Amino acid sequence: MSTMFADTILIVFISVCTALLAEGITWVLVYRTDKYKRLKAEVEKQKRQEEKLKNNNRDLSMVRMKSMFAIGFCFTALMGMFNSIFDGRVVAKLPFVPLSYIQGLSHRNLLGEDYTDCSFIFLYILCTMSIRQNIQKMLGLAPSRAATKQAGGFLGPPPQAAKFS
Repeated sequence: MSTMFADTILIVFISVCTALLAEGITWVLVYRTDKYKRLKAEVEKQKRQEEKLKNNNRDLSMVRMKSMFAIGFCFTALMGMFNSIFDGRVVAKLPFVPLSYIQGLSHRNLLGEDYTDCSFIFLYILCTMSIRQNIQKMLGLAPSRAATKQAGGFLGPPPQAAKFS
């Protein structure tokens, strides 16, 4: 047997012995204590609750998706009708000149260069964004803050990163 092979076996044996020694010390000082057992049980309980919350949020989103498709279909149909009714009509006067990238929406299908003139679509979008949320809150149908925070999303707050102290 060559010395290189014997050295390799010796190093593997030393590694196994030191790993066993380290685990033995850890078991004596940590794993067998009541405090560790209690904290581990608490962590497992919280993990199950977090998993349950994630599953519930996913299921809630799936249930709400049906109405979102129906609302999208209805709004698309209504939008065509309202656009034909209000086409080319100034429906409001804005107290400011919108930013250039918003002017295409705020001045849509309007004649003239007065960008304080407001089109139907711009006013409708602004009203719908604010009024619908308030109606949902008044009727108690708005998603909870916890669900919104957990879900995150495009316009929602980013998920909290782990904090190290």
